[in-house]
Amino acid sequence: MSVRSLRPRRILVSAVIAAAAAGLALPGQAGAESSLDIVNAVSPTTLVNGALSVVGGCQTPVRDLIVSCTRLETLTTQVPVMLAINPFTTNIVVLGAGLFPDGTMRPVLESRLRAALQLAQQYPLAPIIVSGGVPQSGVTEAQAMRQWLVANGVVPFRITEENTSRSTVENAANTNVILQQRGAVGAVVVTSPDHLQRAMVDFRVAVAGRIPIAGVVAP
Repeated sequence: MSVRSLRPRRILVSAVIAAAAAGLALPGQAGAESSLDIVNAVSPTTLVNGALSVVGGCQTPVRDLIVSCTRLETLTTQVPVMLAINPFTTNIVVLGAGLFPDGTMRPVLESRLRAALQLAQQYPLAPIIVSGGVPQSGVTEAQAMRQWLVANGVVPFRITEENTSRSTVENAANTNVILQQRGAVGAVVVTSPDHLQRAMVDFRVAVAGRIPIAGVVAP
């Protein structure tokens, strides 16, 4: 790759990092090593998504603007810029899906959890929220998700259960309460490809522009 072809990417990296850092970075976080880690973690797709989520129109209290902006994003399995910049108070939010009658998880939910686990392992200090109610055999979606993550090596204290939601709108509203109480500076929503765009709209509406919301699709 030539130096000339690298210049636009470097400019975009610098612009997105500067814009996001204004609202996301922790004191003392910036440095040569951390900046290099951030640059290595991002791609053209996540850079554009990151710009949209922070300064591109998605972070607003106006629903119509949120919908229009969200439609411009590319759904991806890659790490969002905000999580690469600040994994300390950017929360990973995994959305539930209906359990089987015996309380076990459907494959679609396991797929979401595998995507969340990959993020959790890559950023071991990022808090995790599992969101979903609708119990089956006395087990809520959030409880089942927490059990799965713990069984796969995530330490329990990282995980917060939101176990009352019955819809995506309620996932967003109830999770927003948790995010606000803990002073989160951003959230990364993890769900299925056919669900993520709608989920990001609901979460962006729920936070009303207070913090940026990004998304990751389960493969």
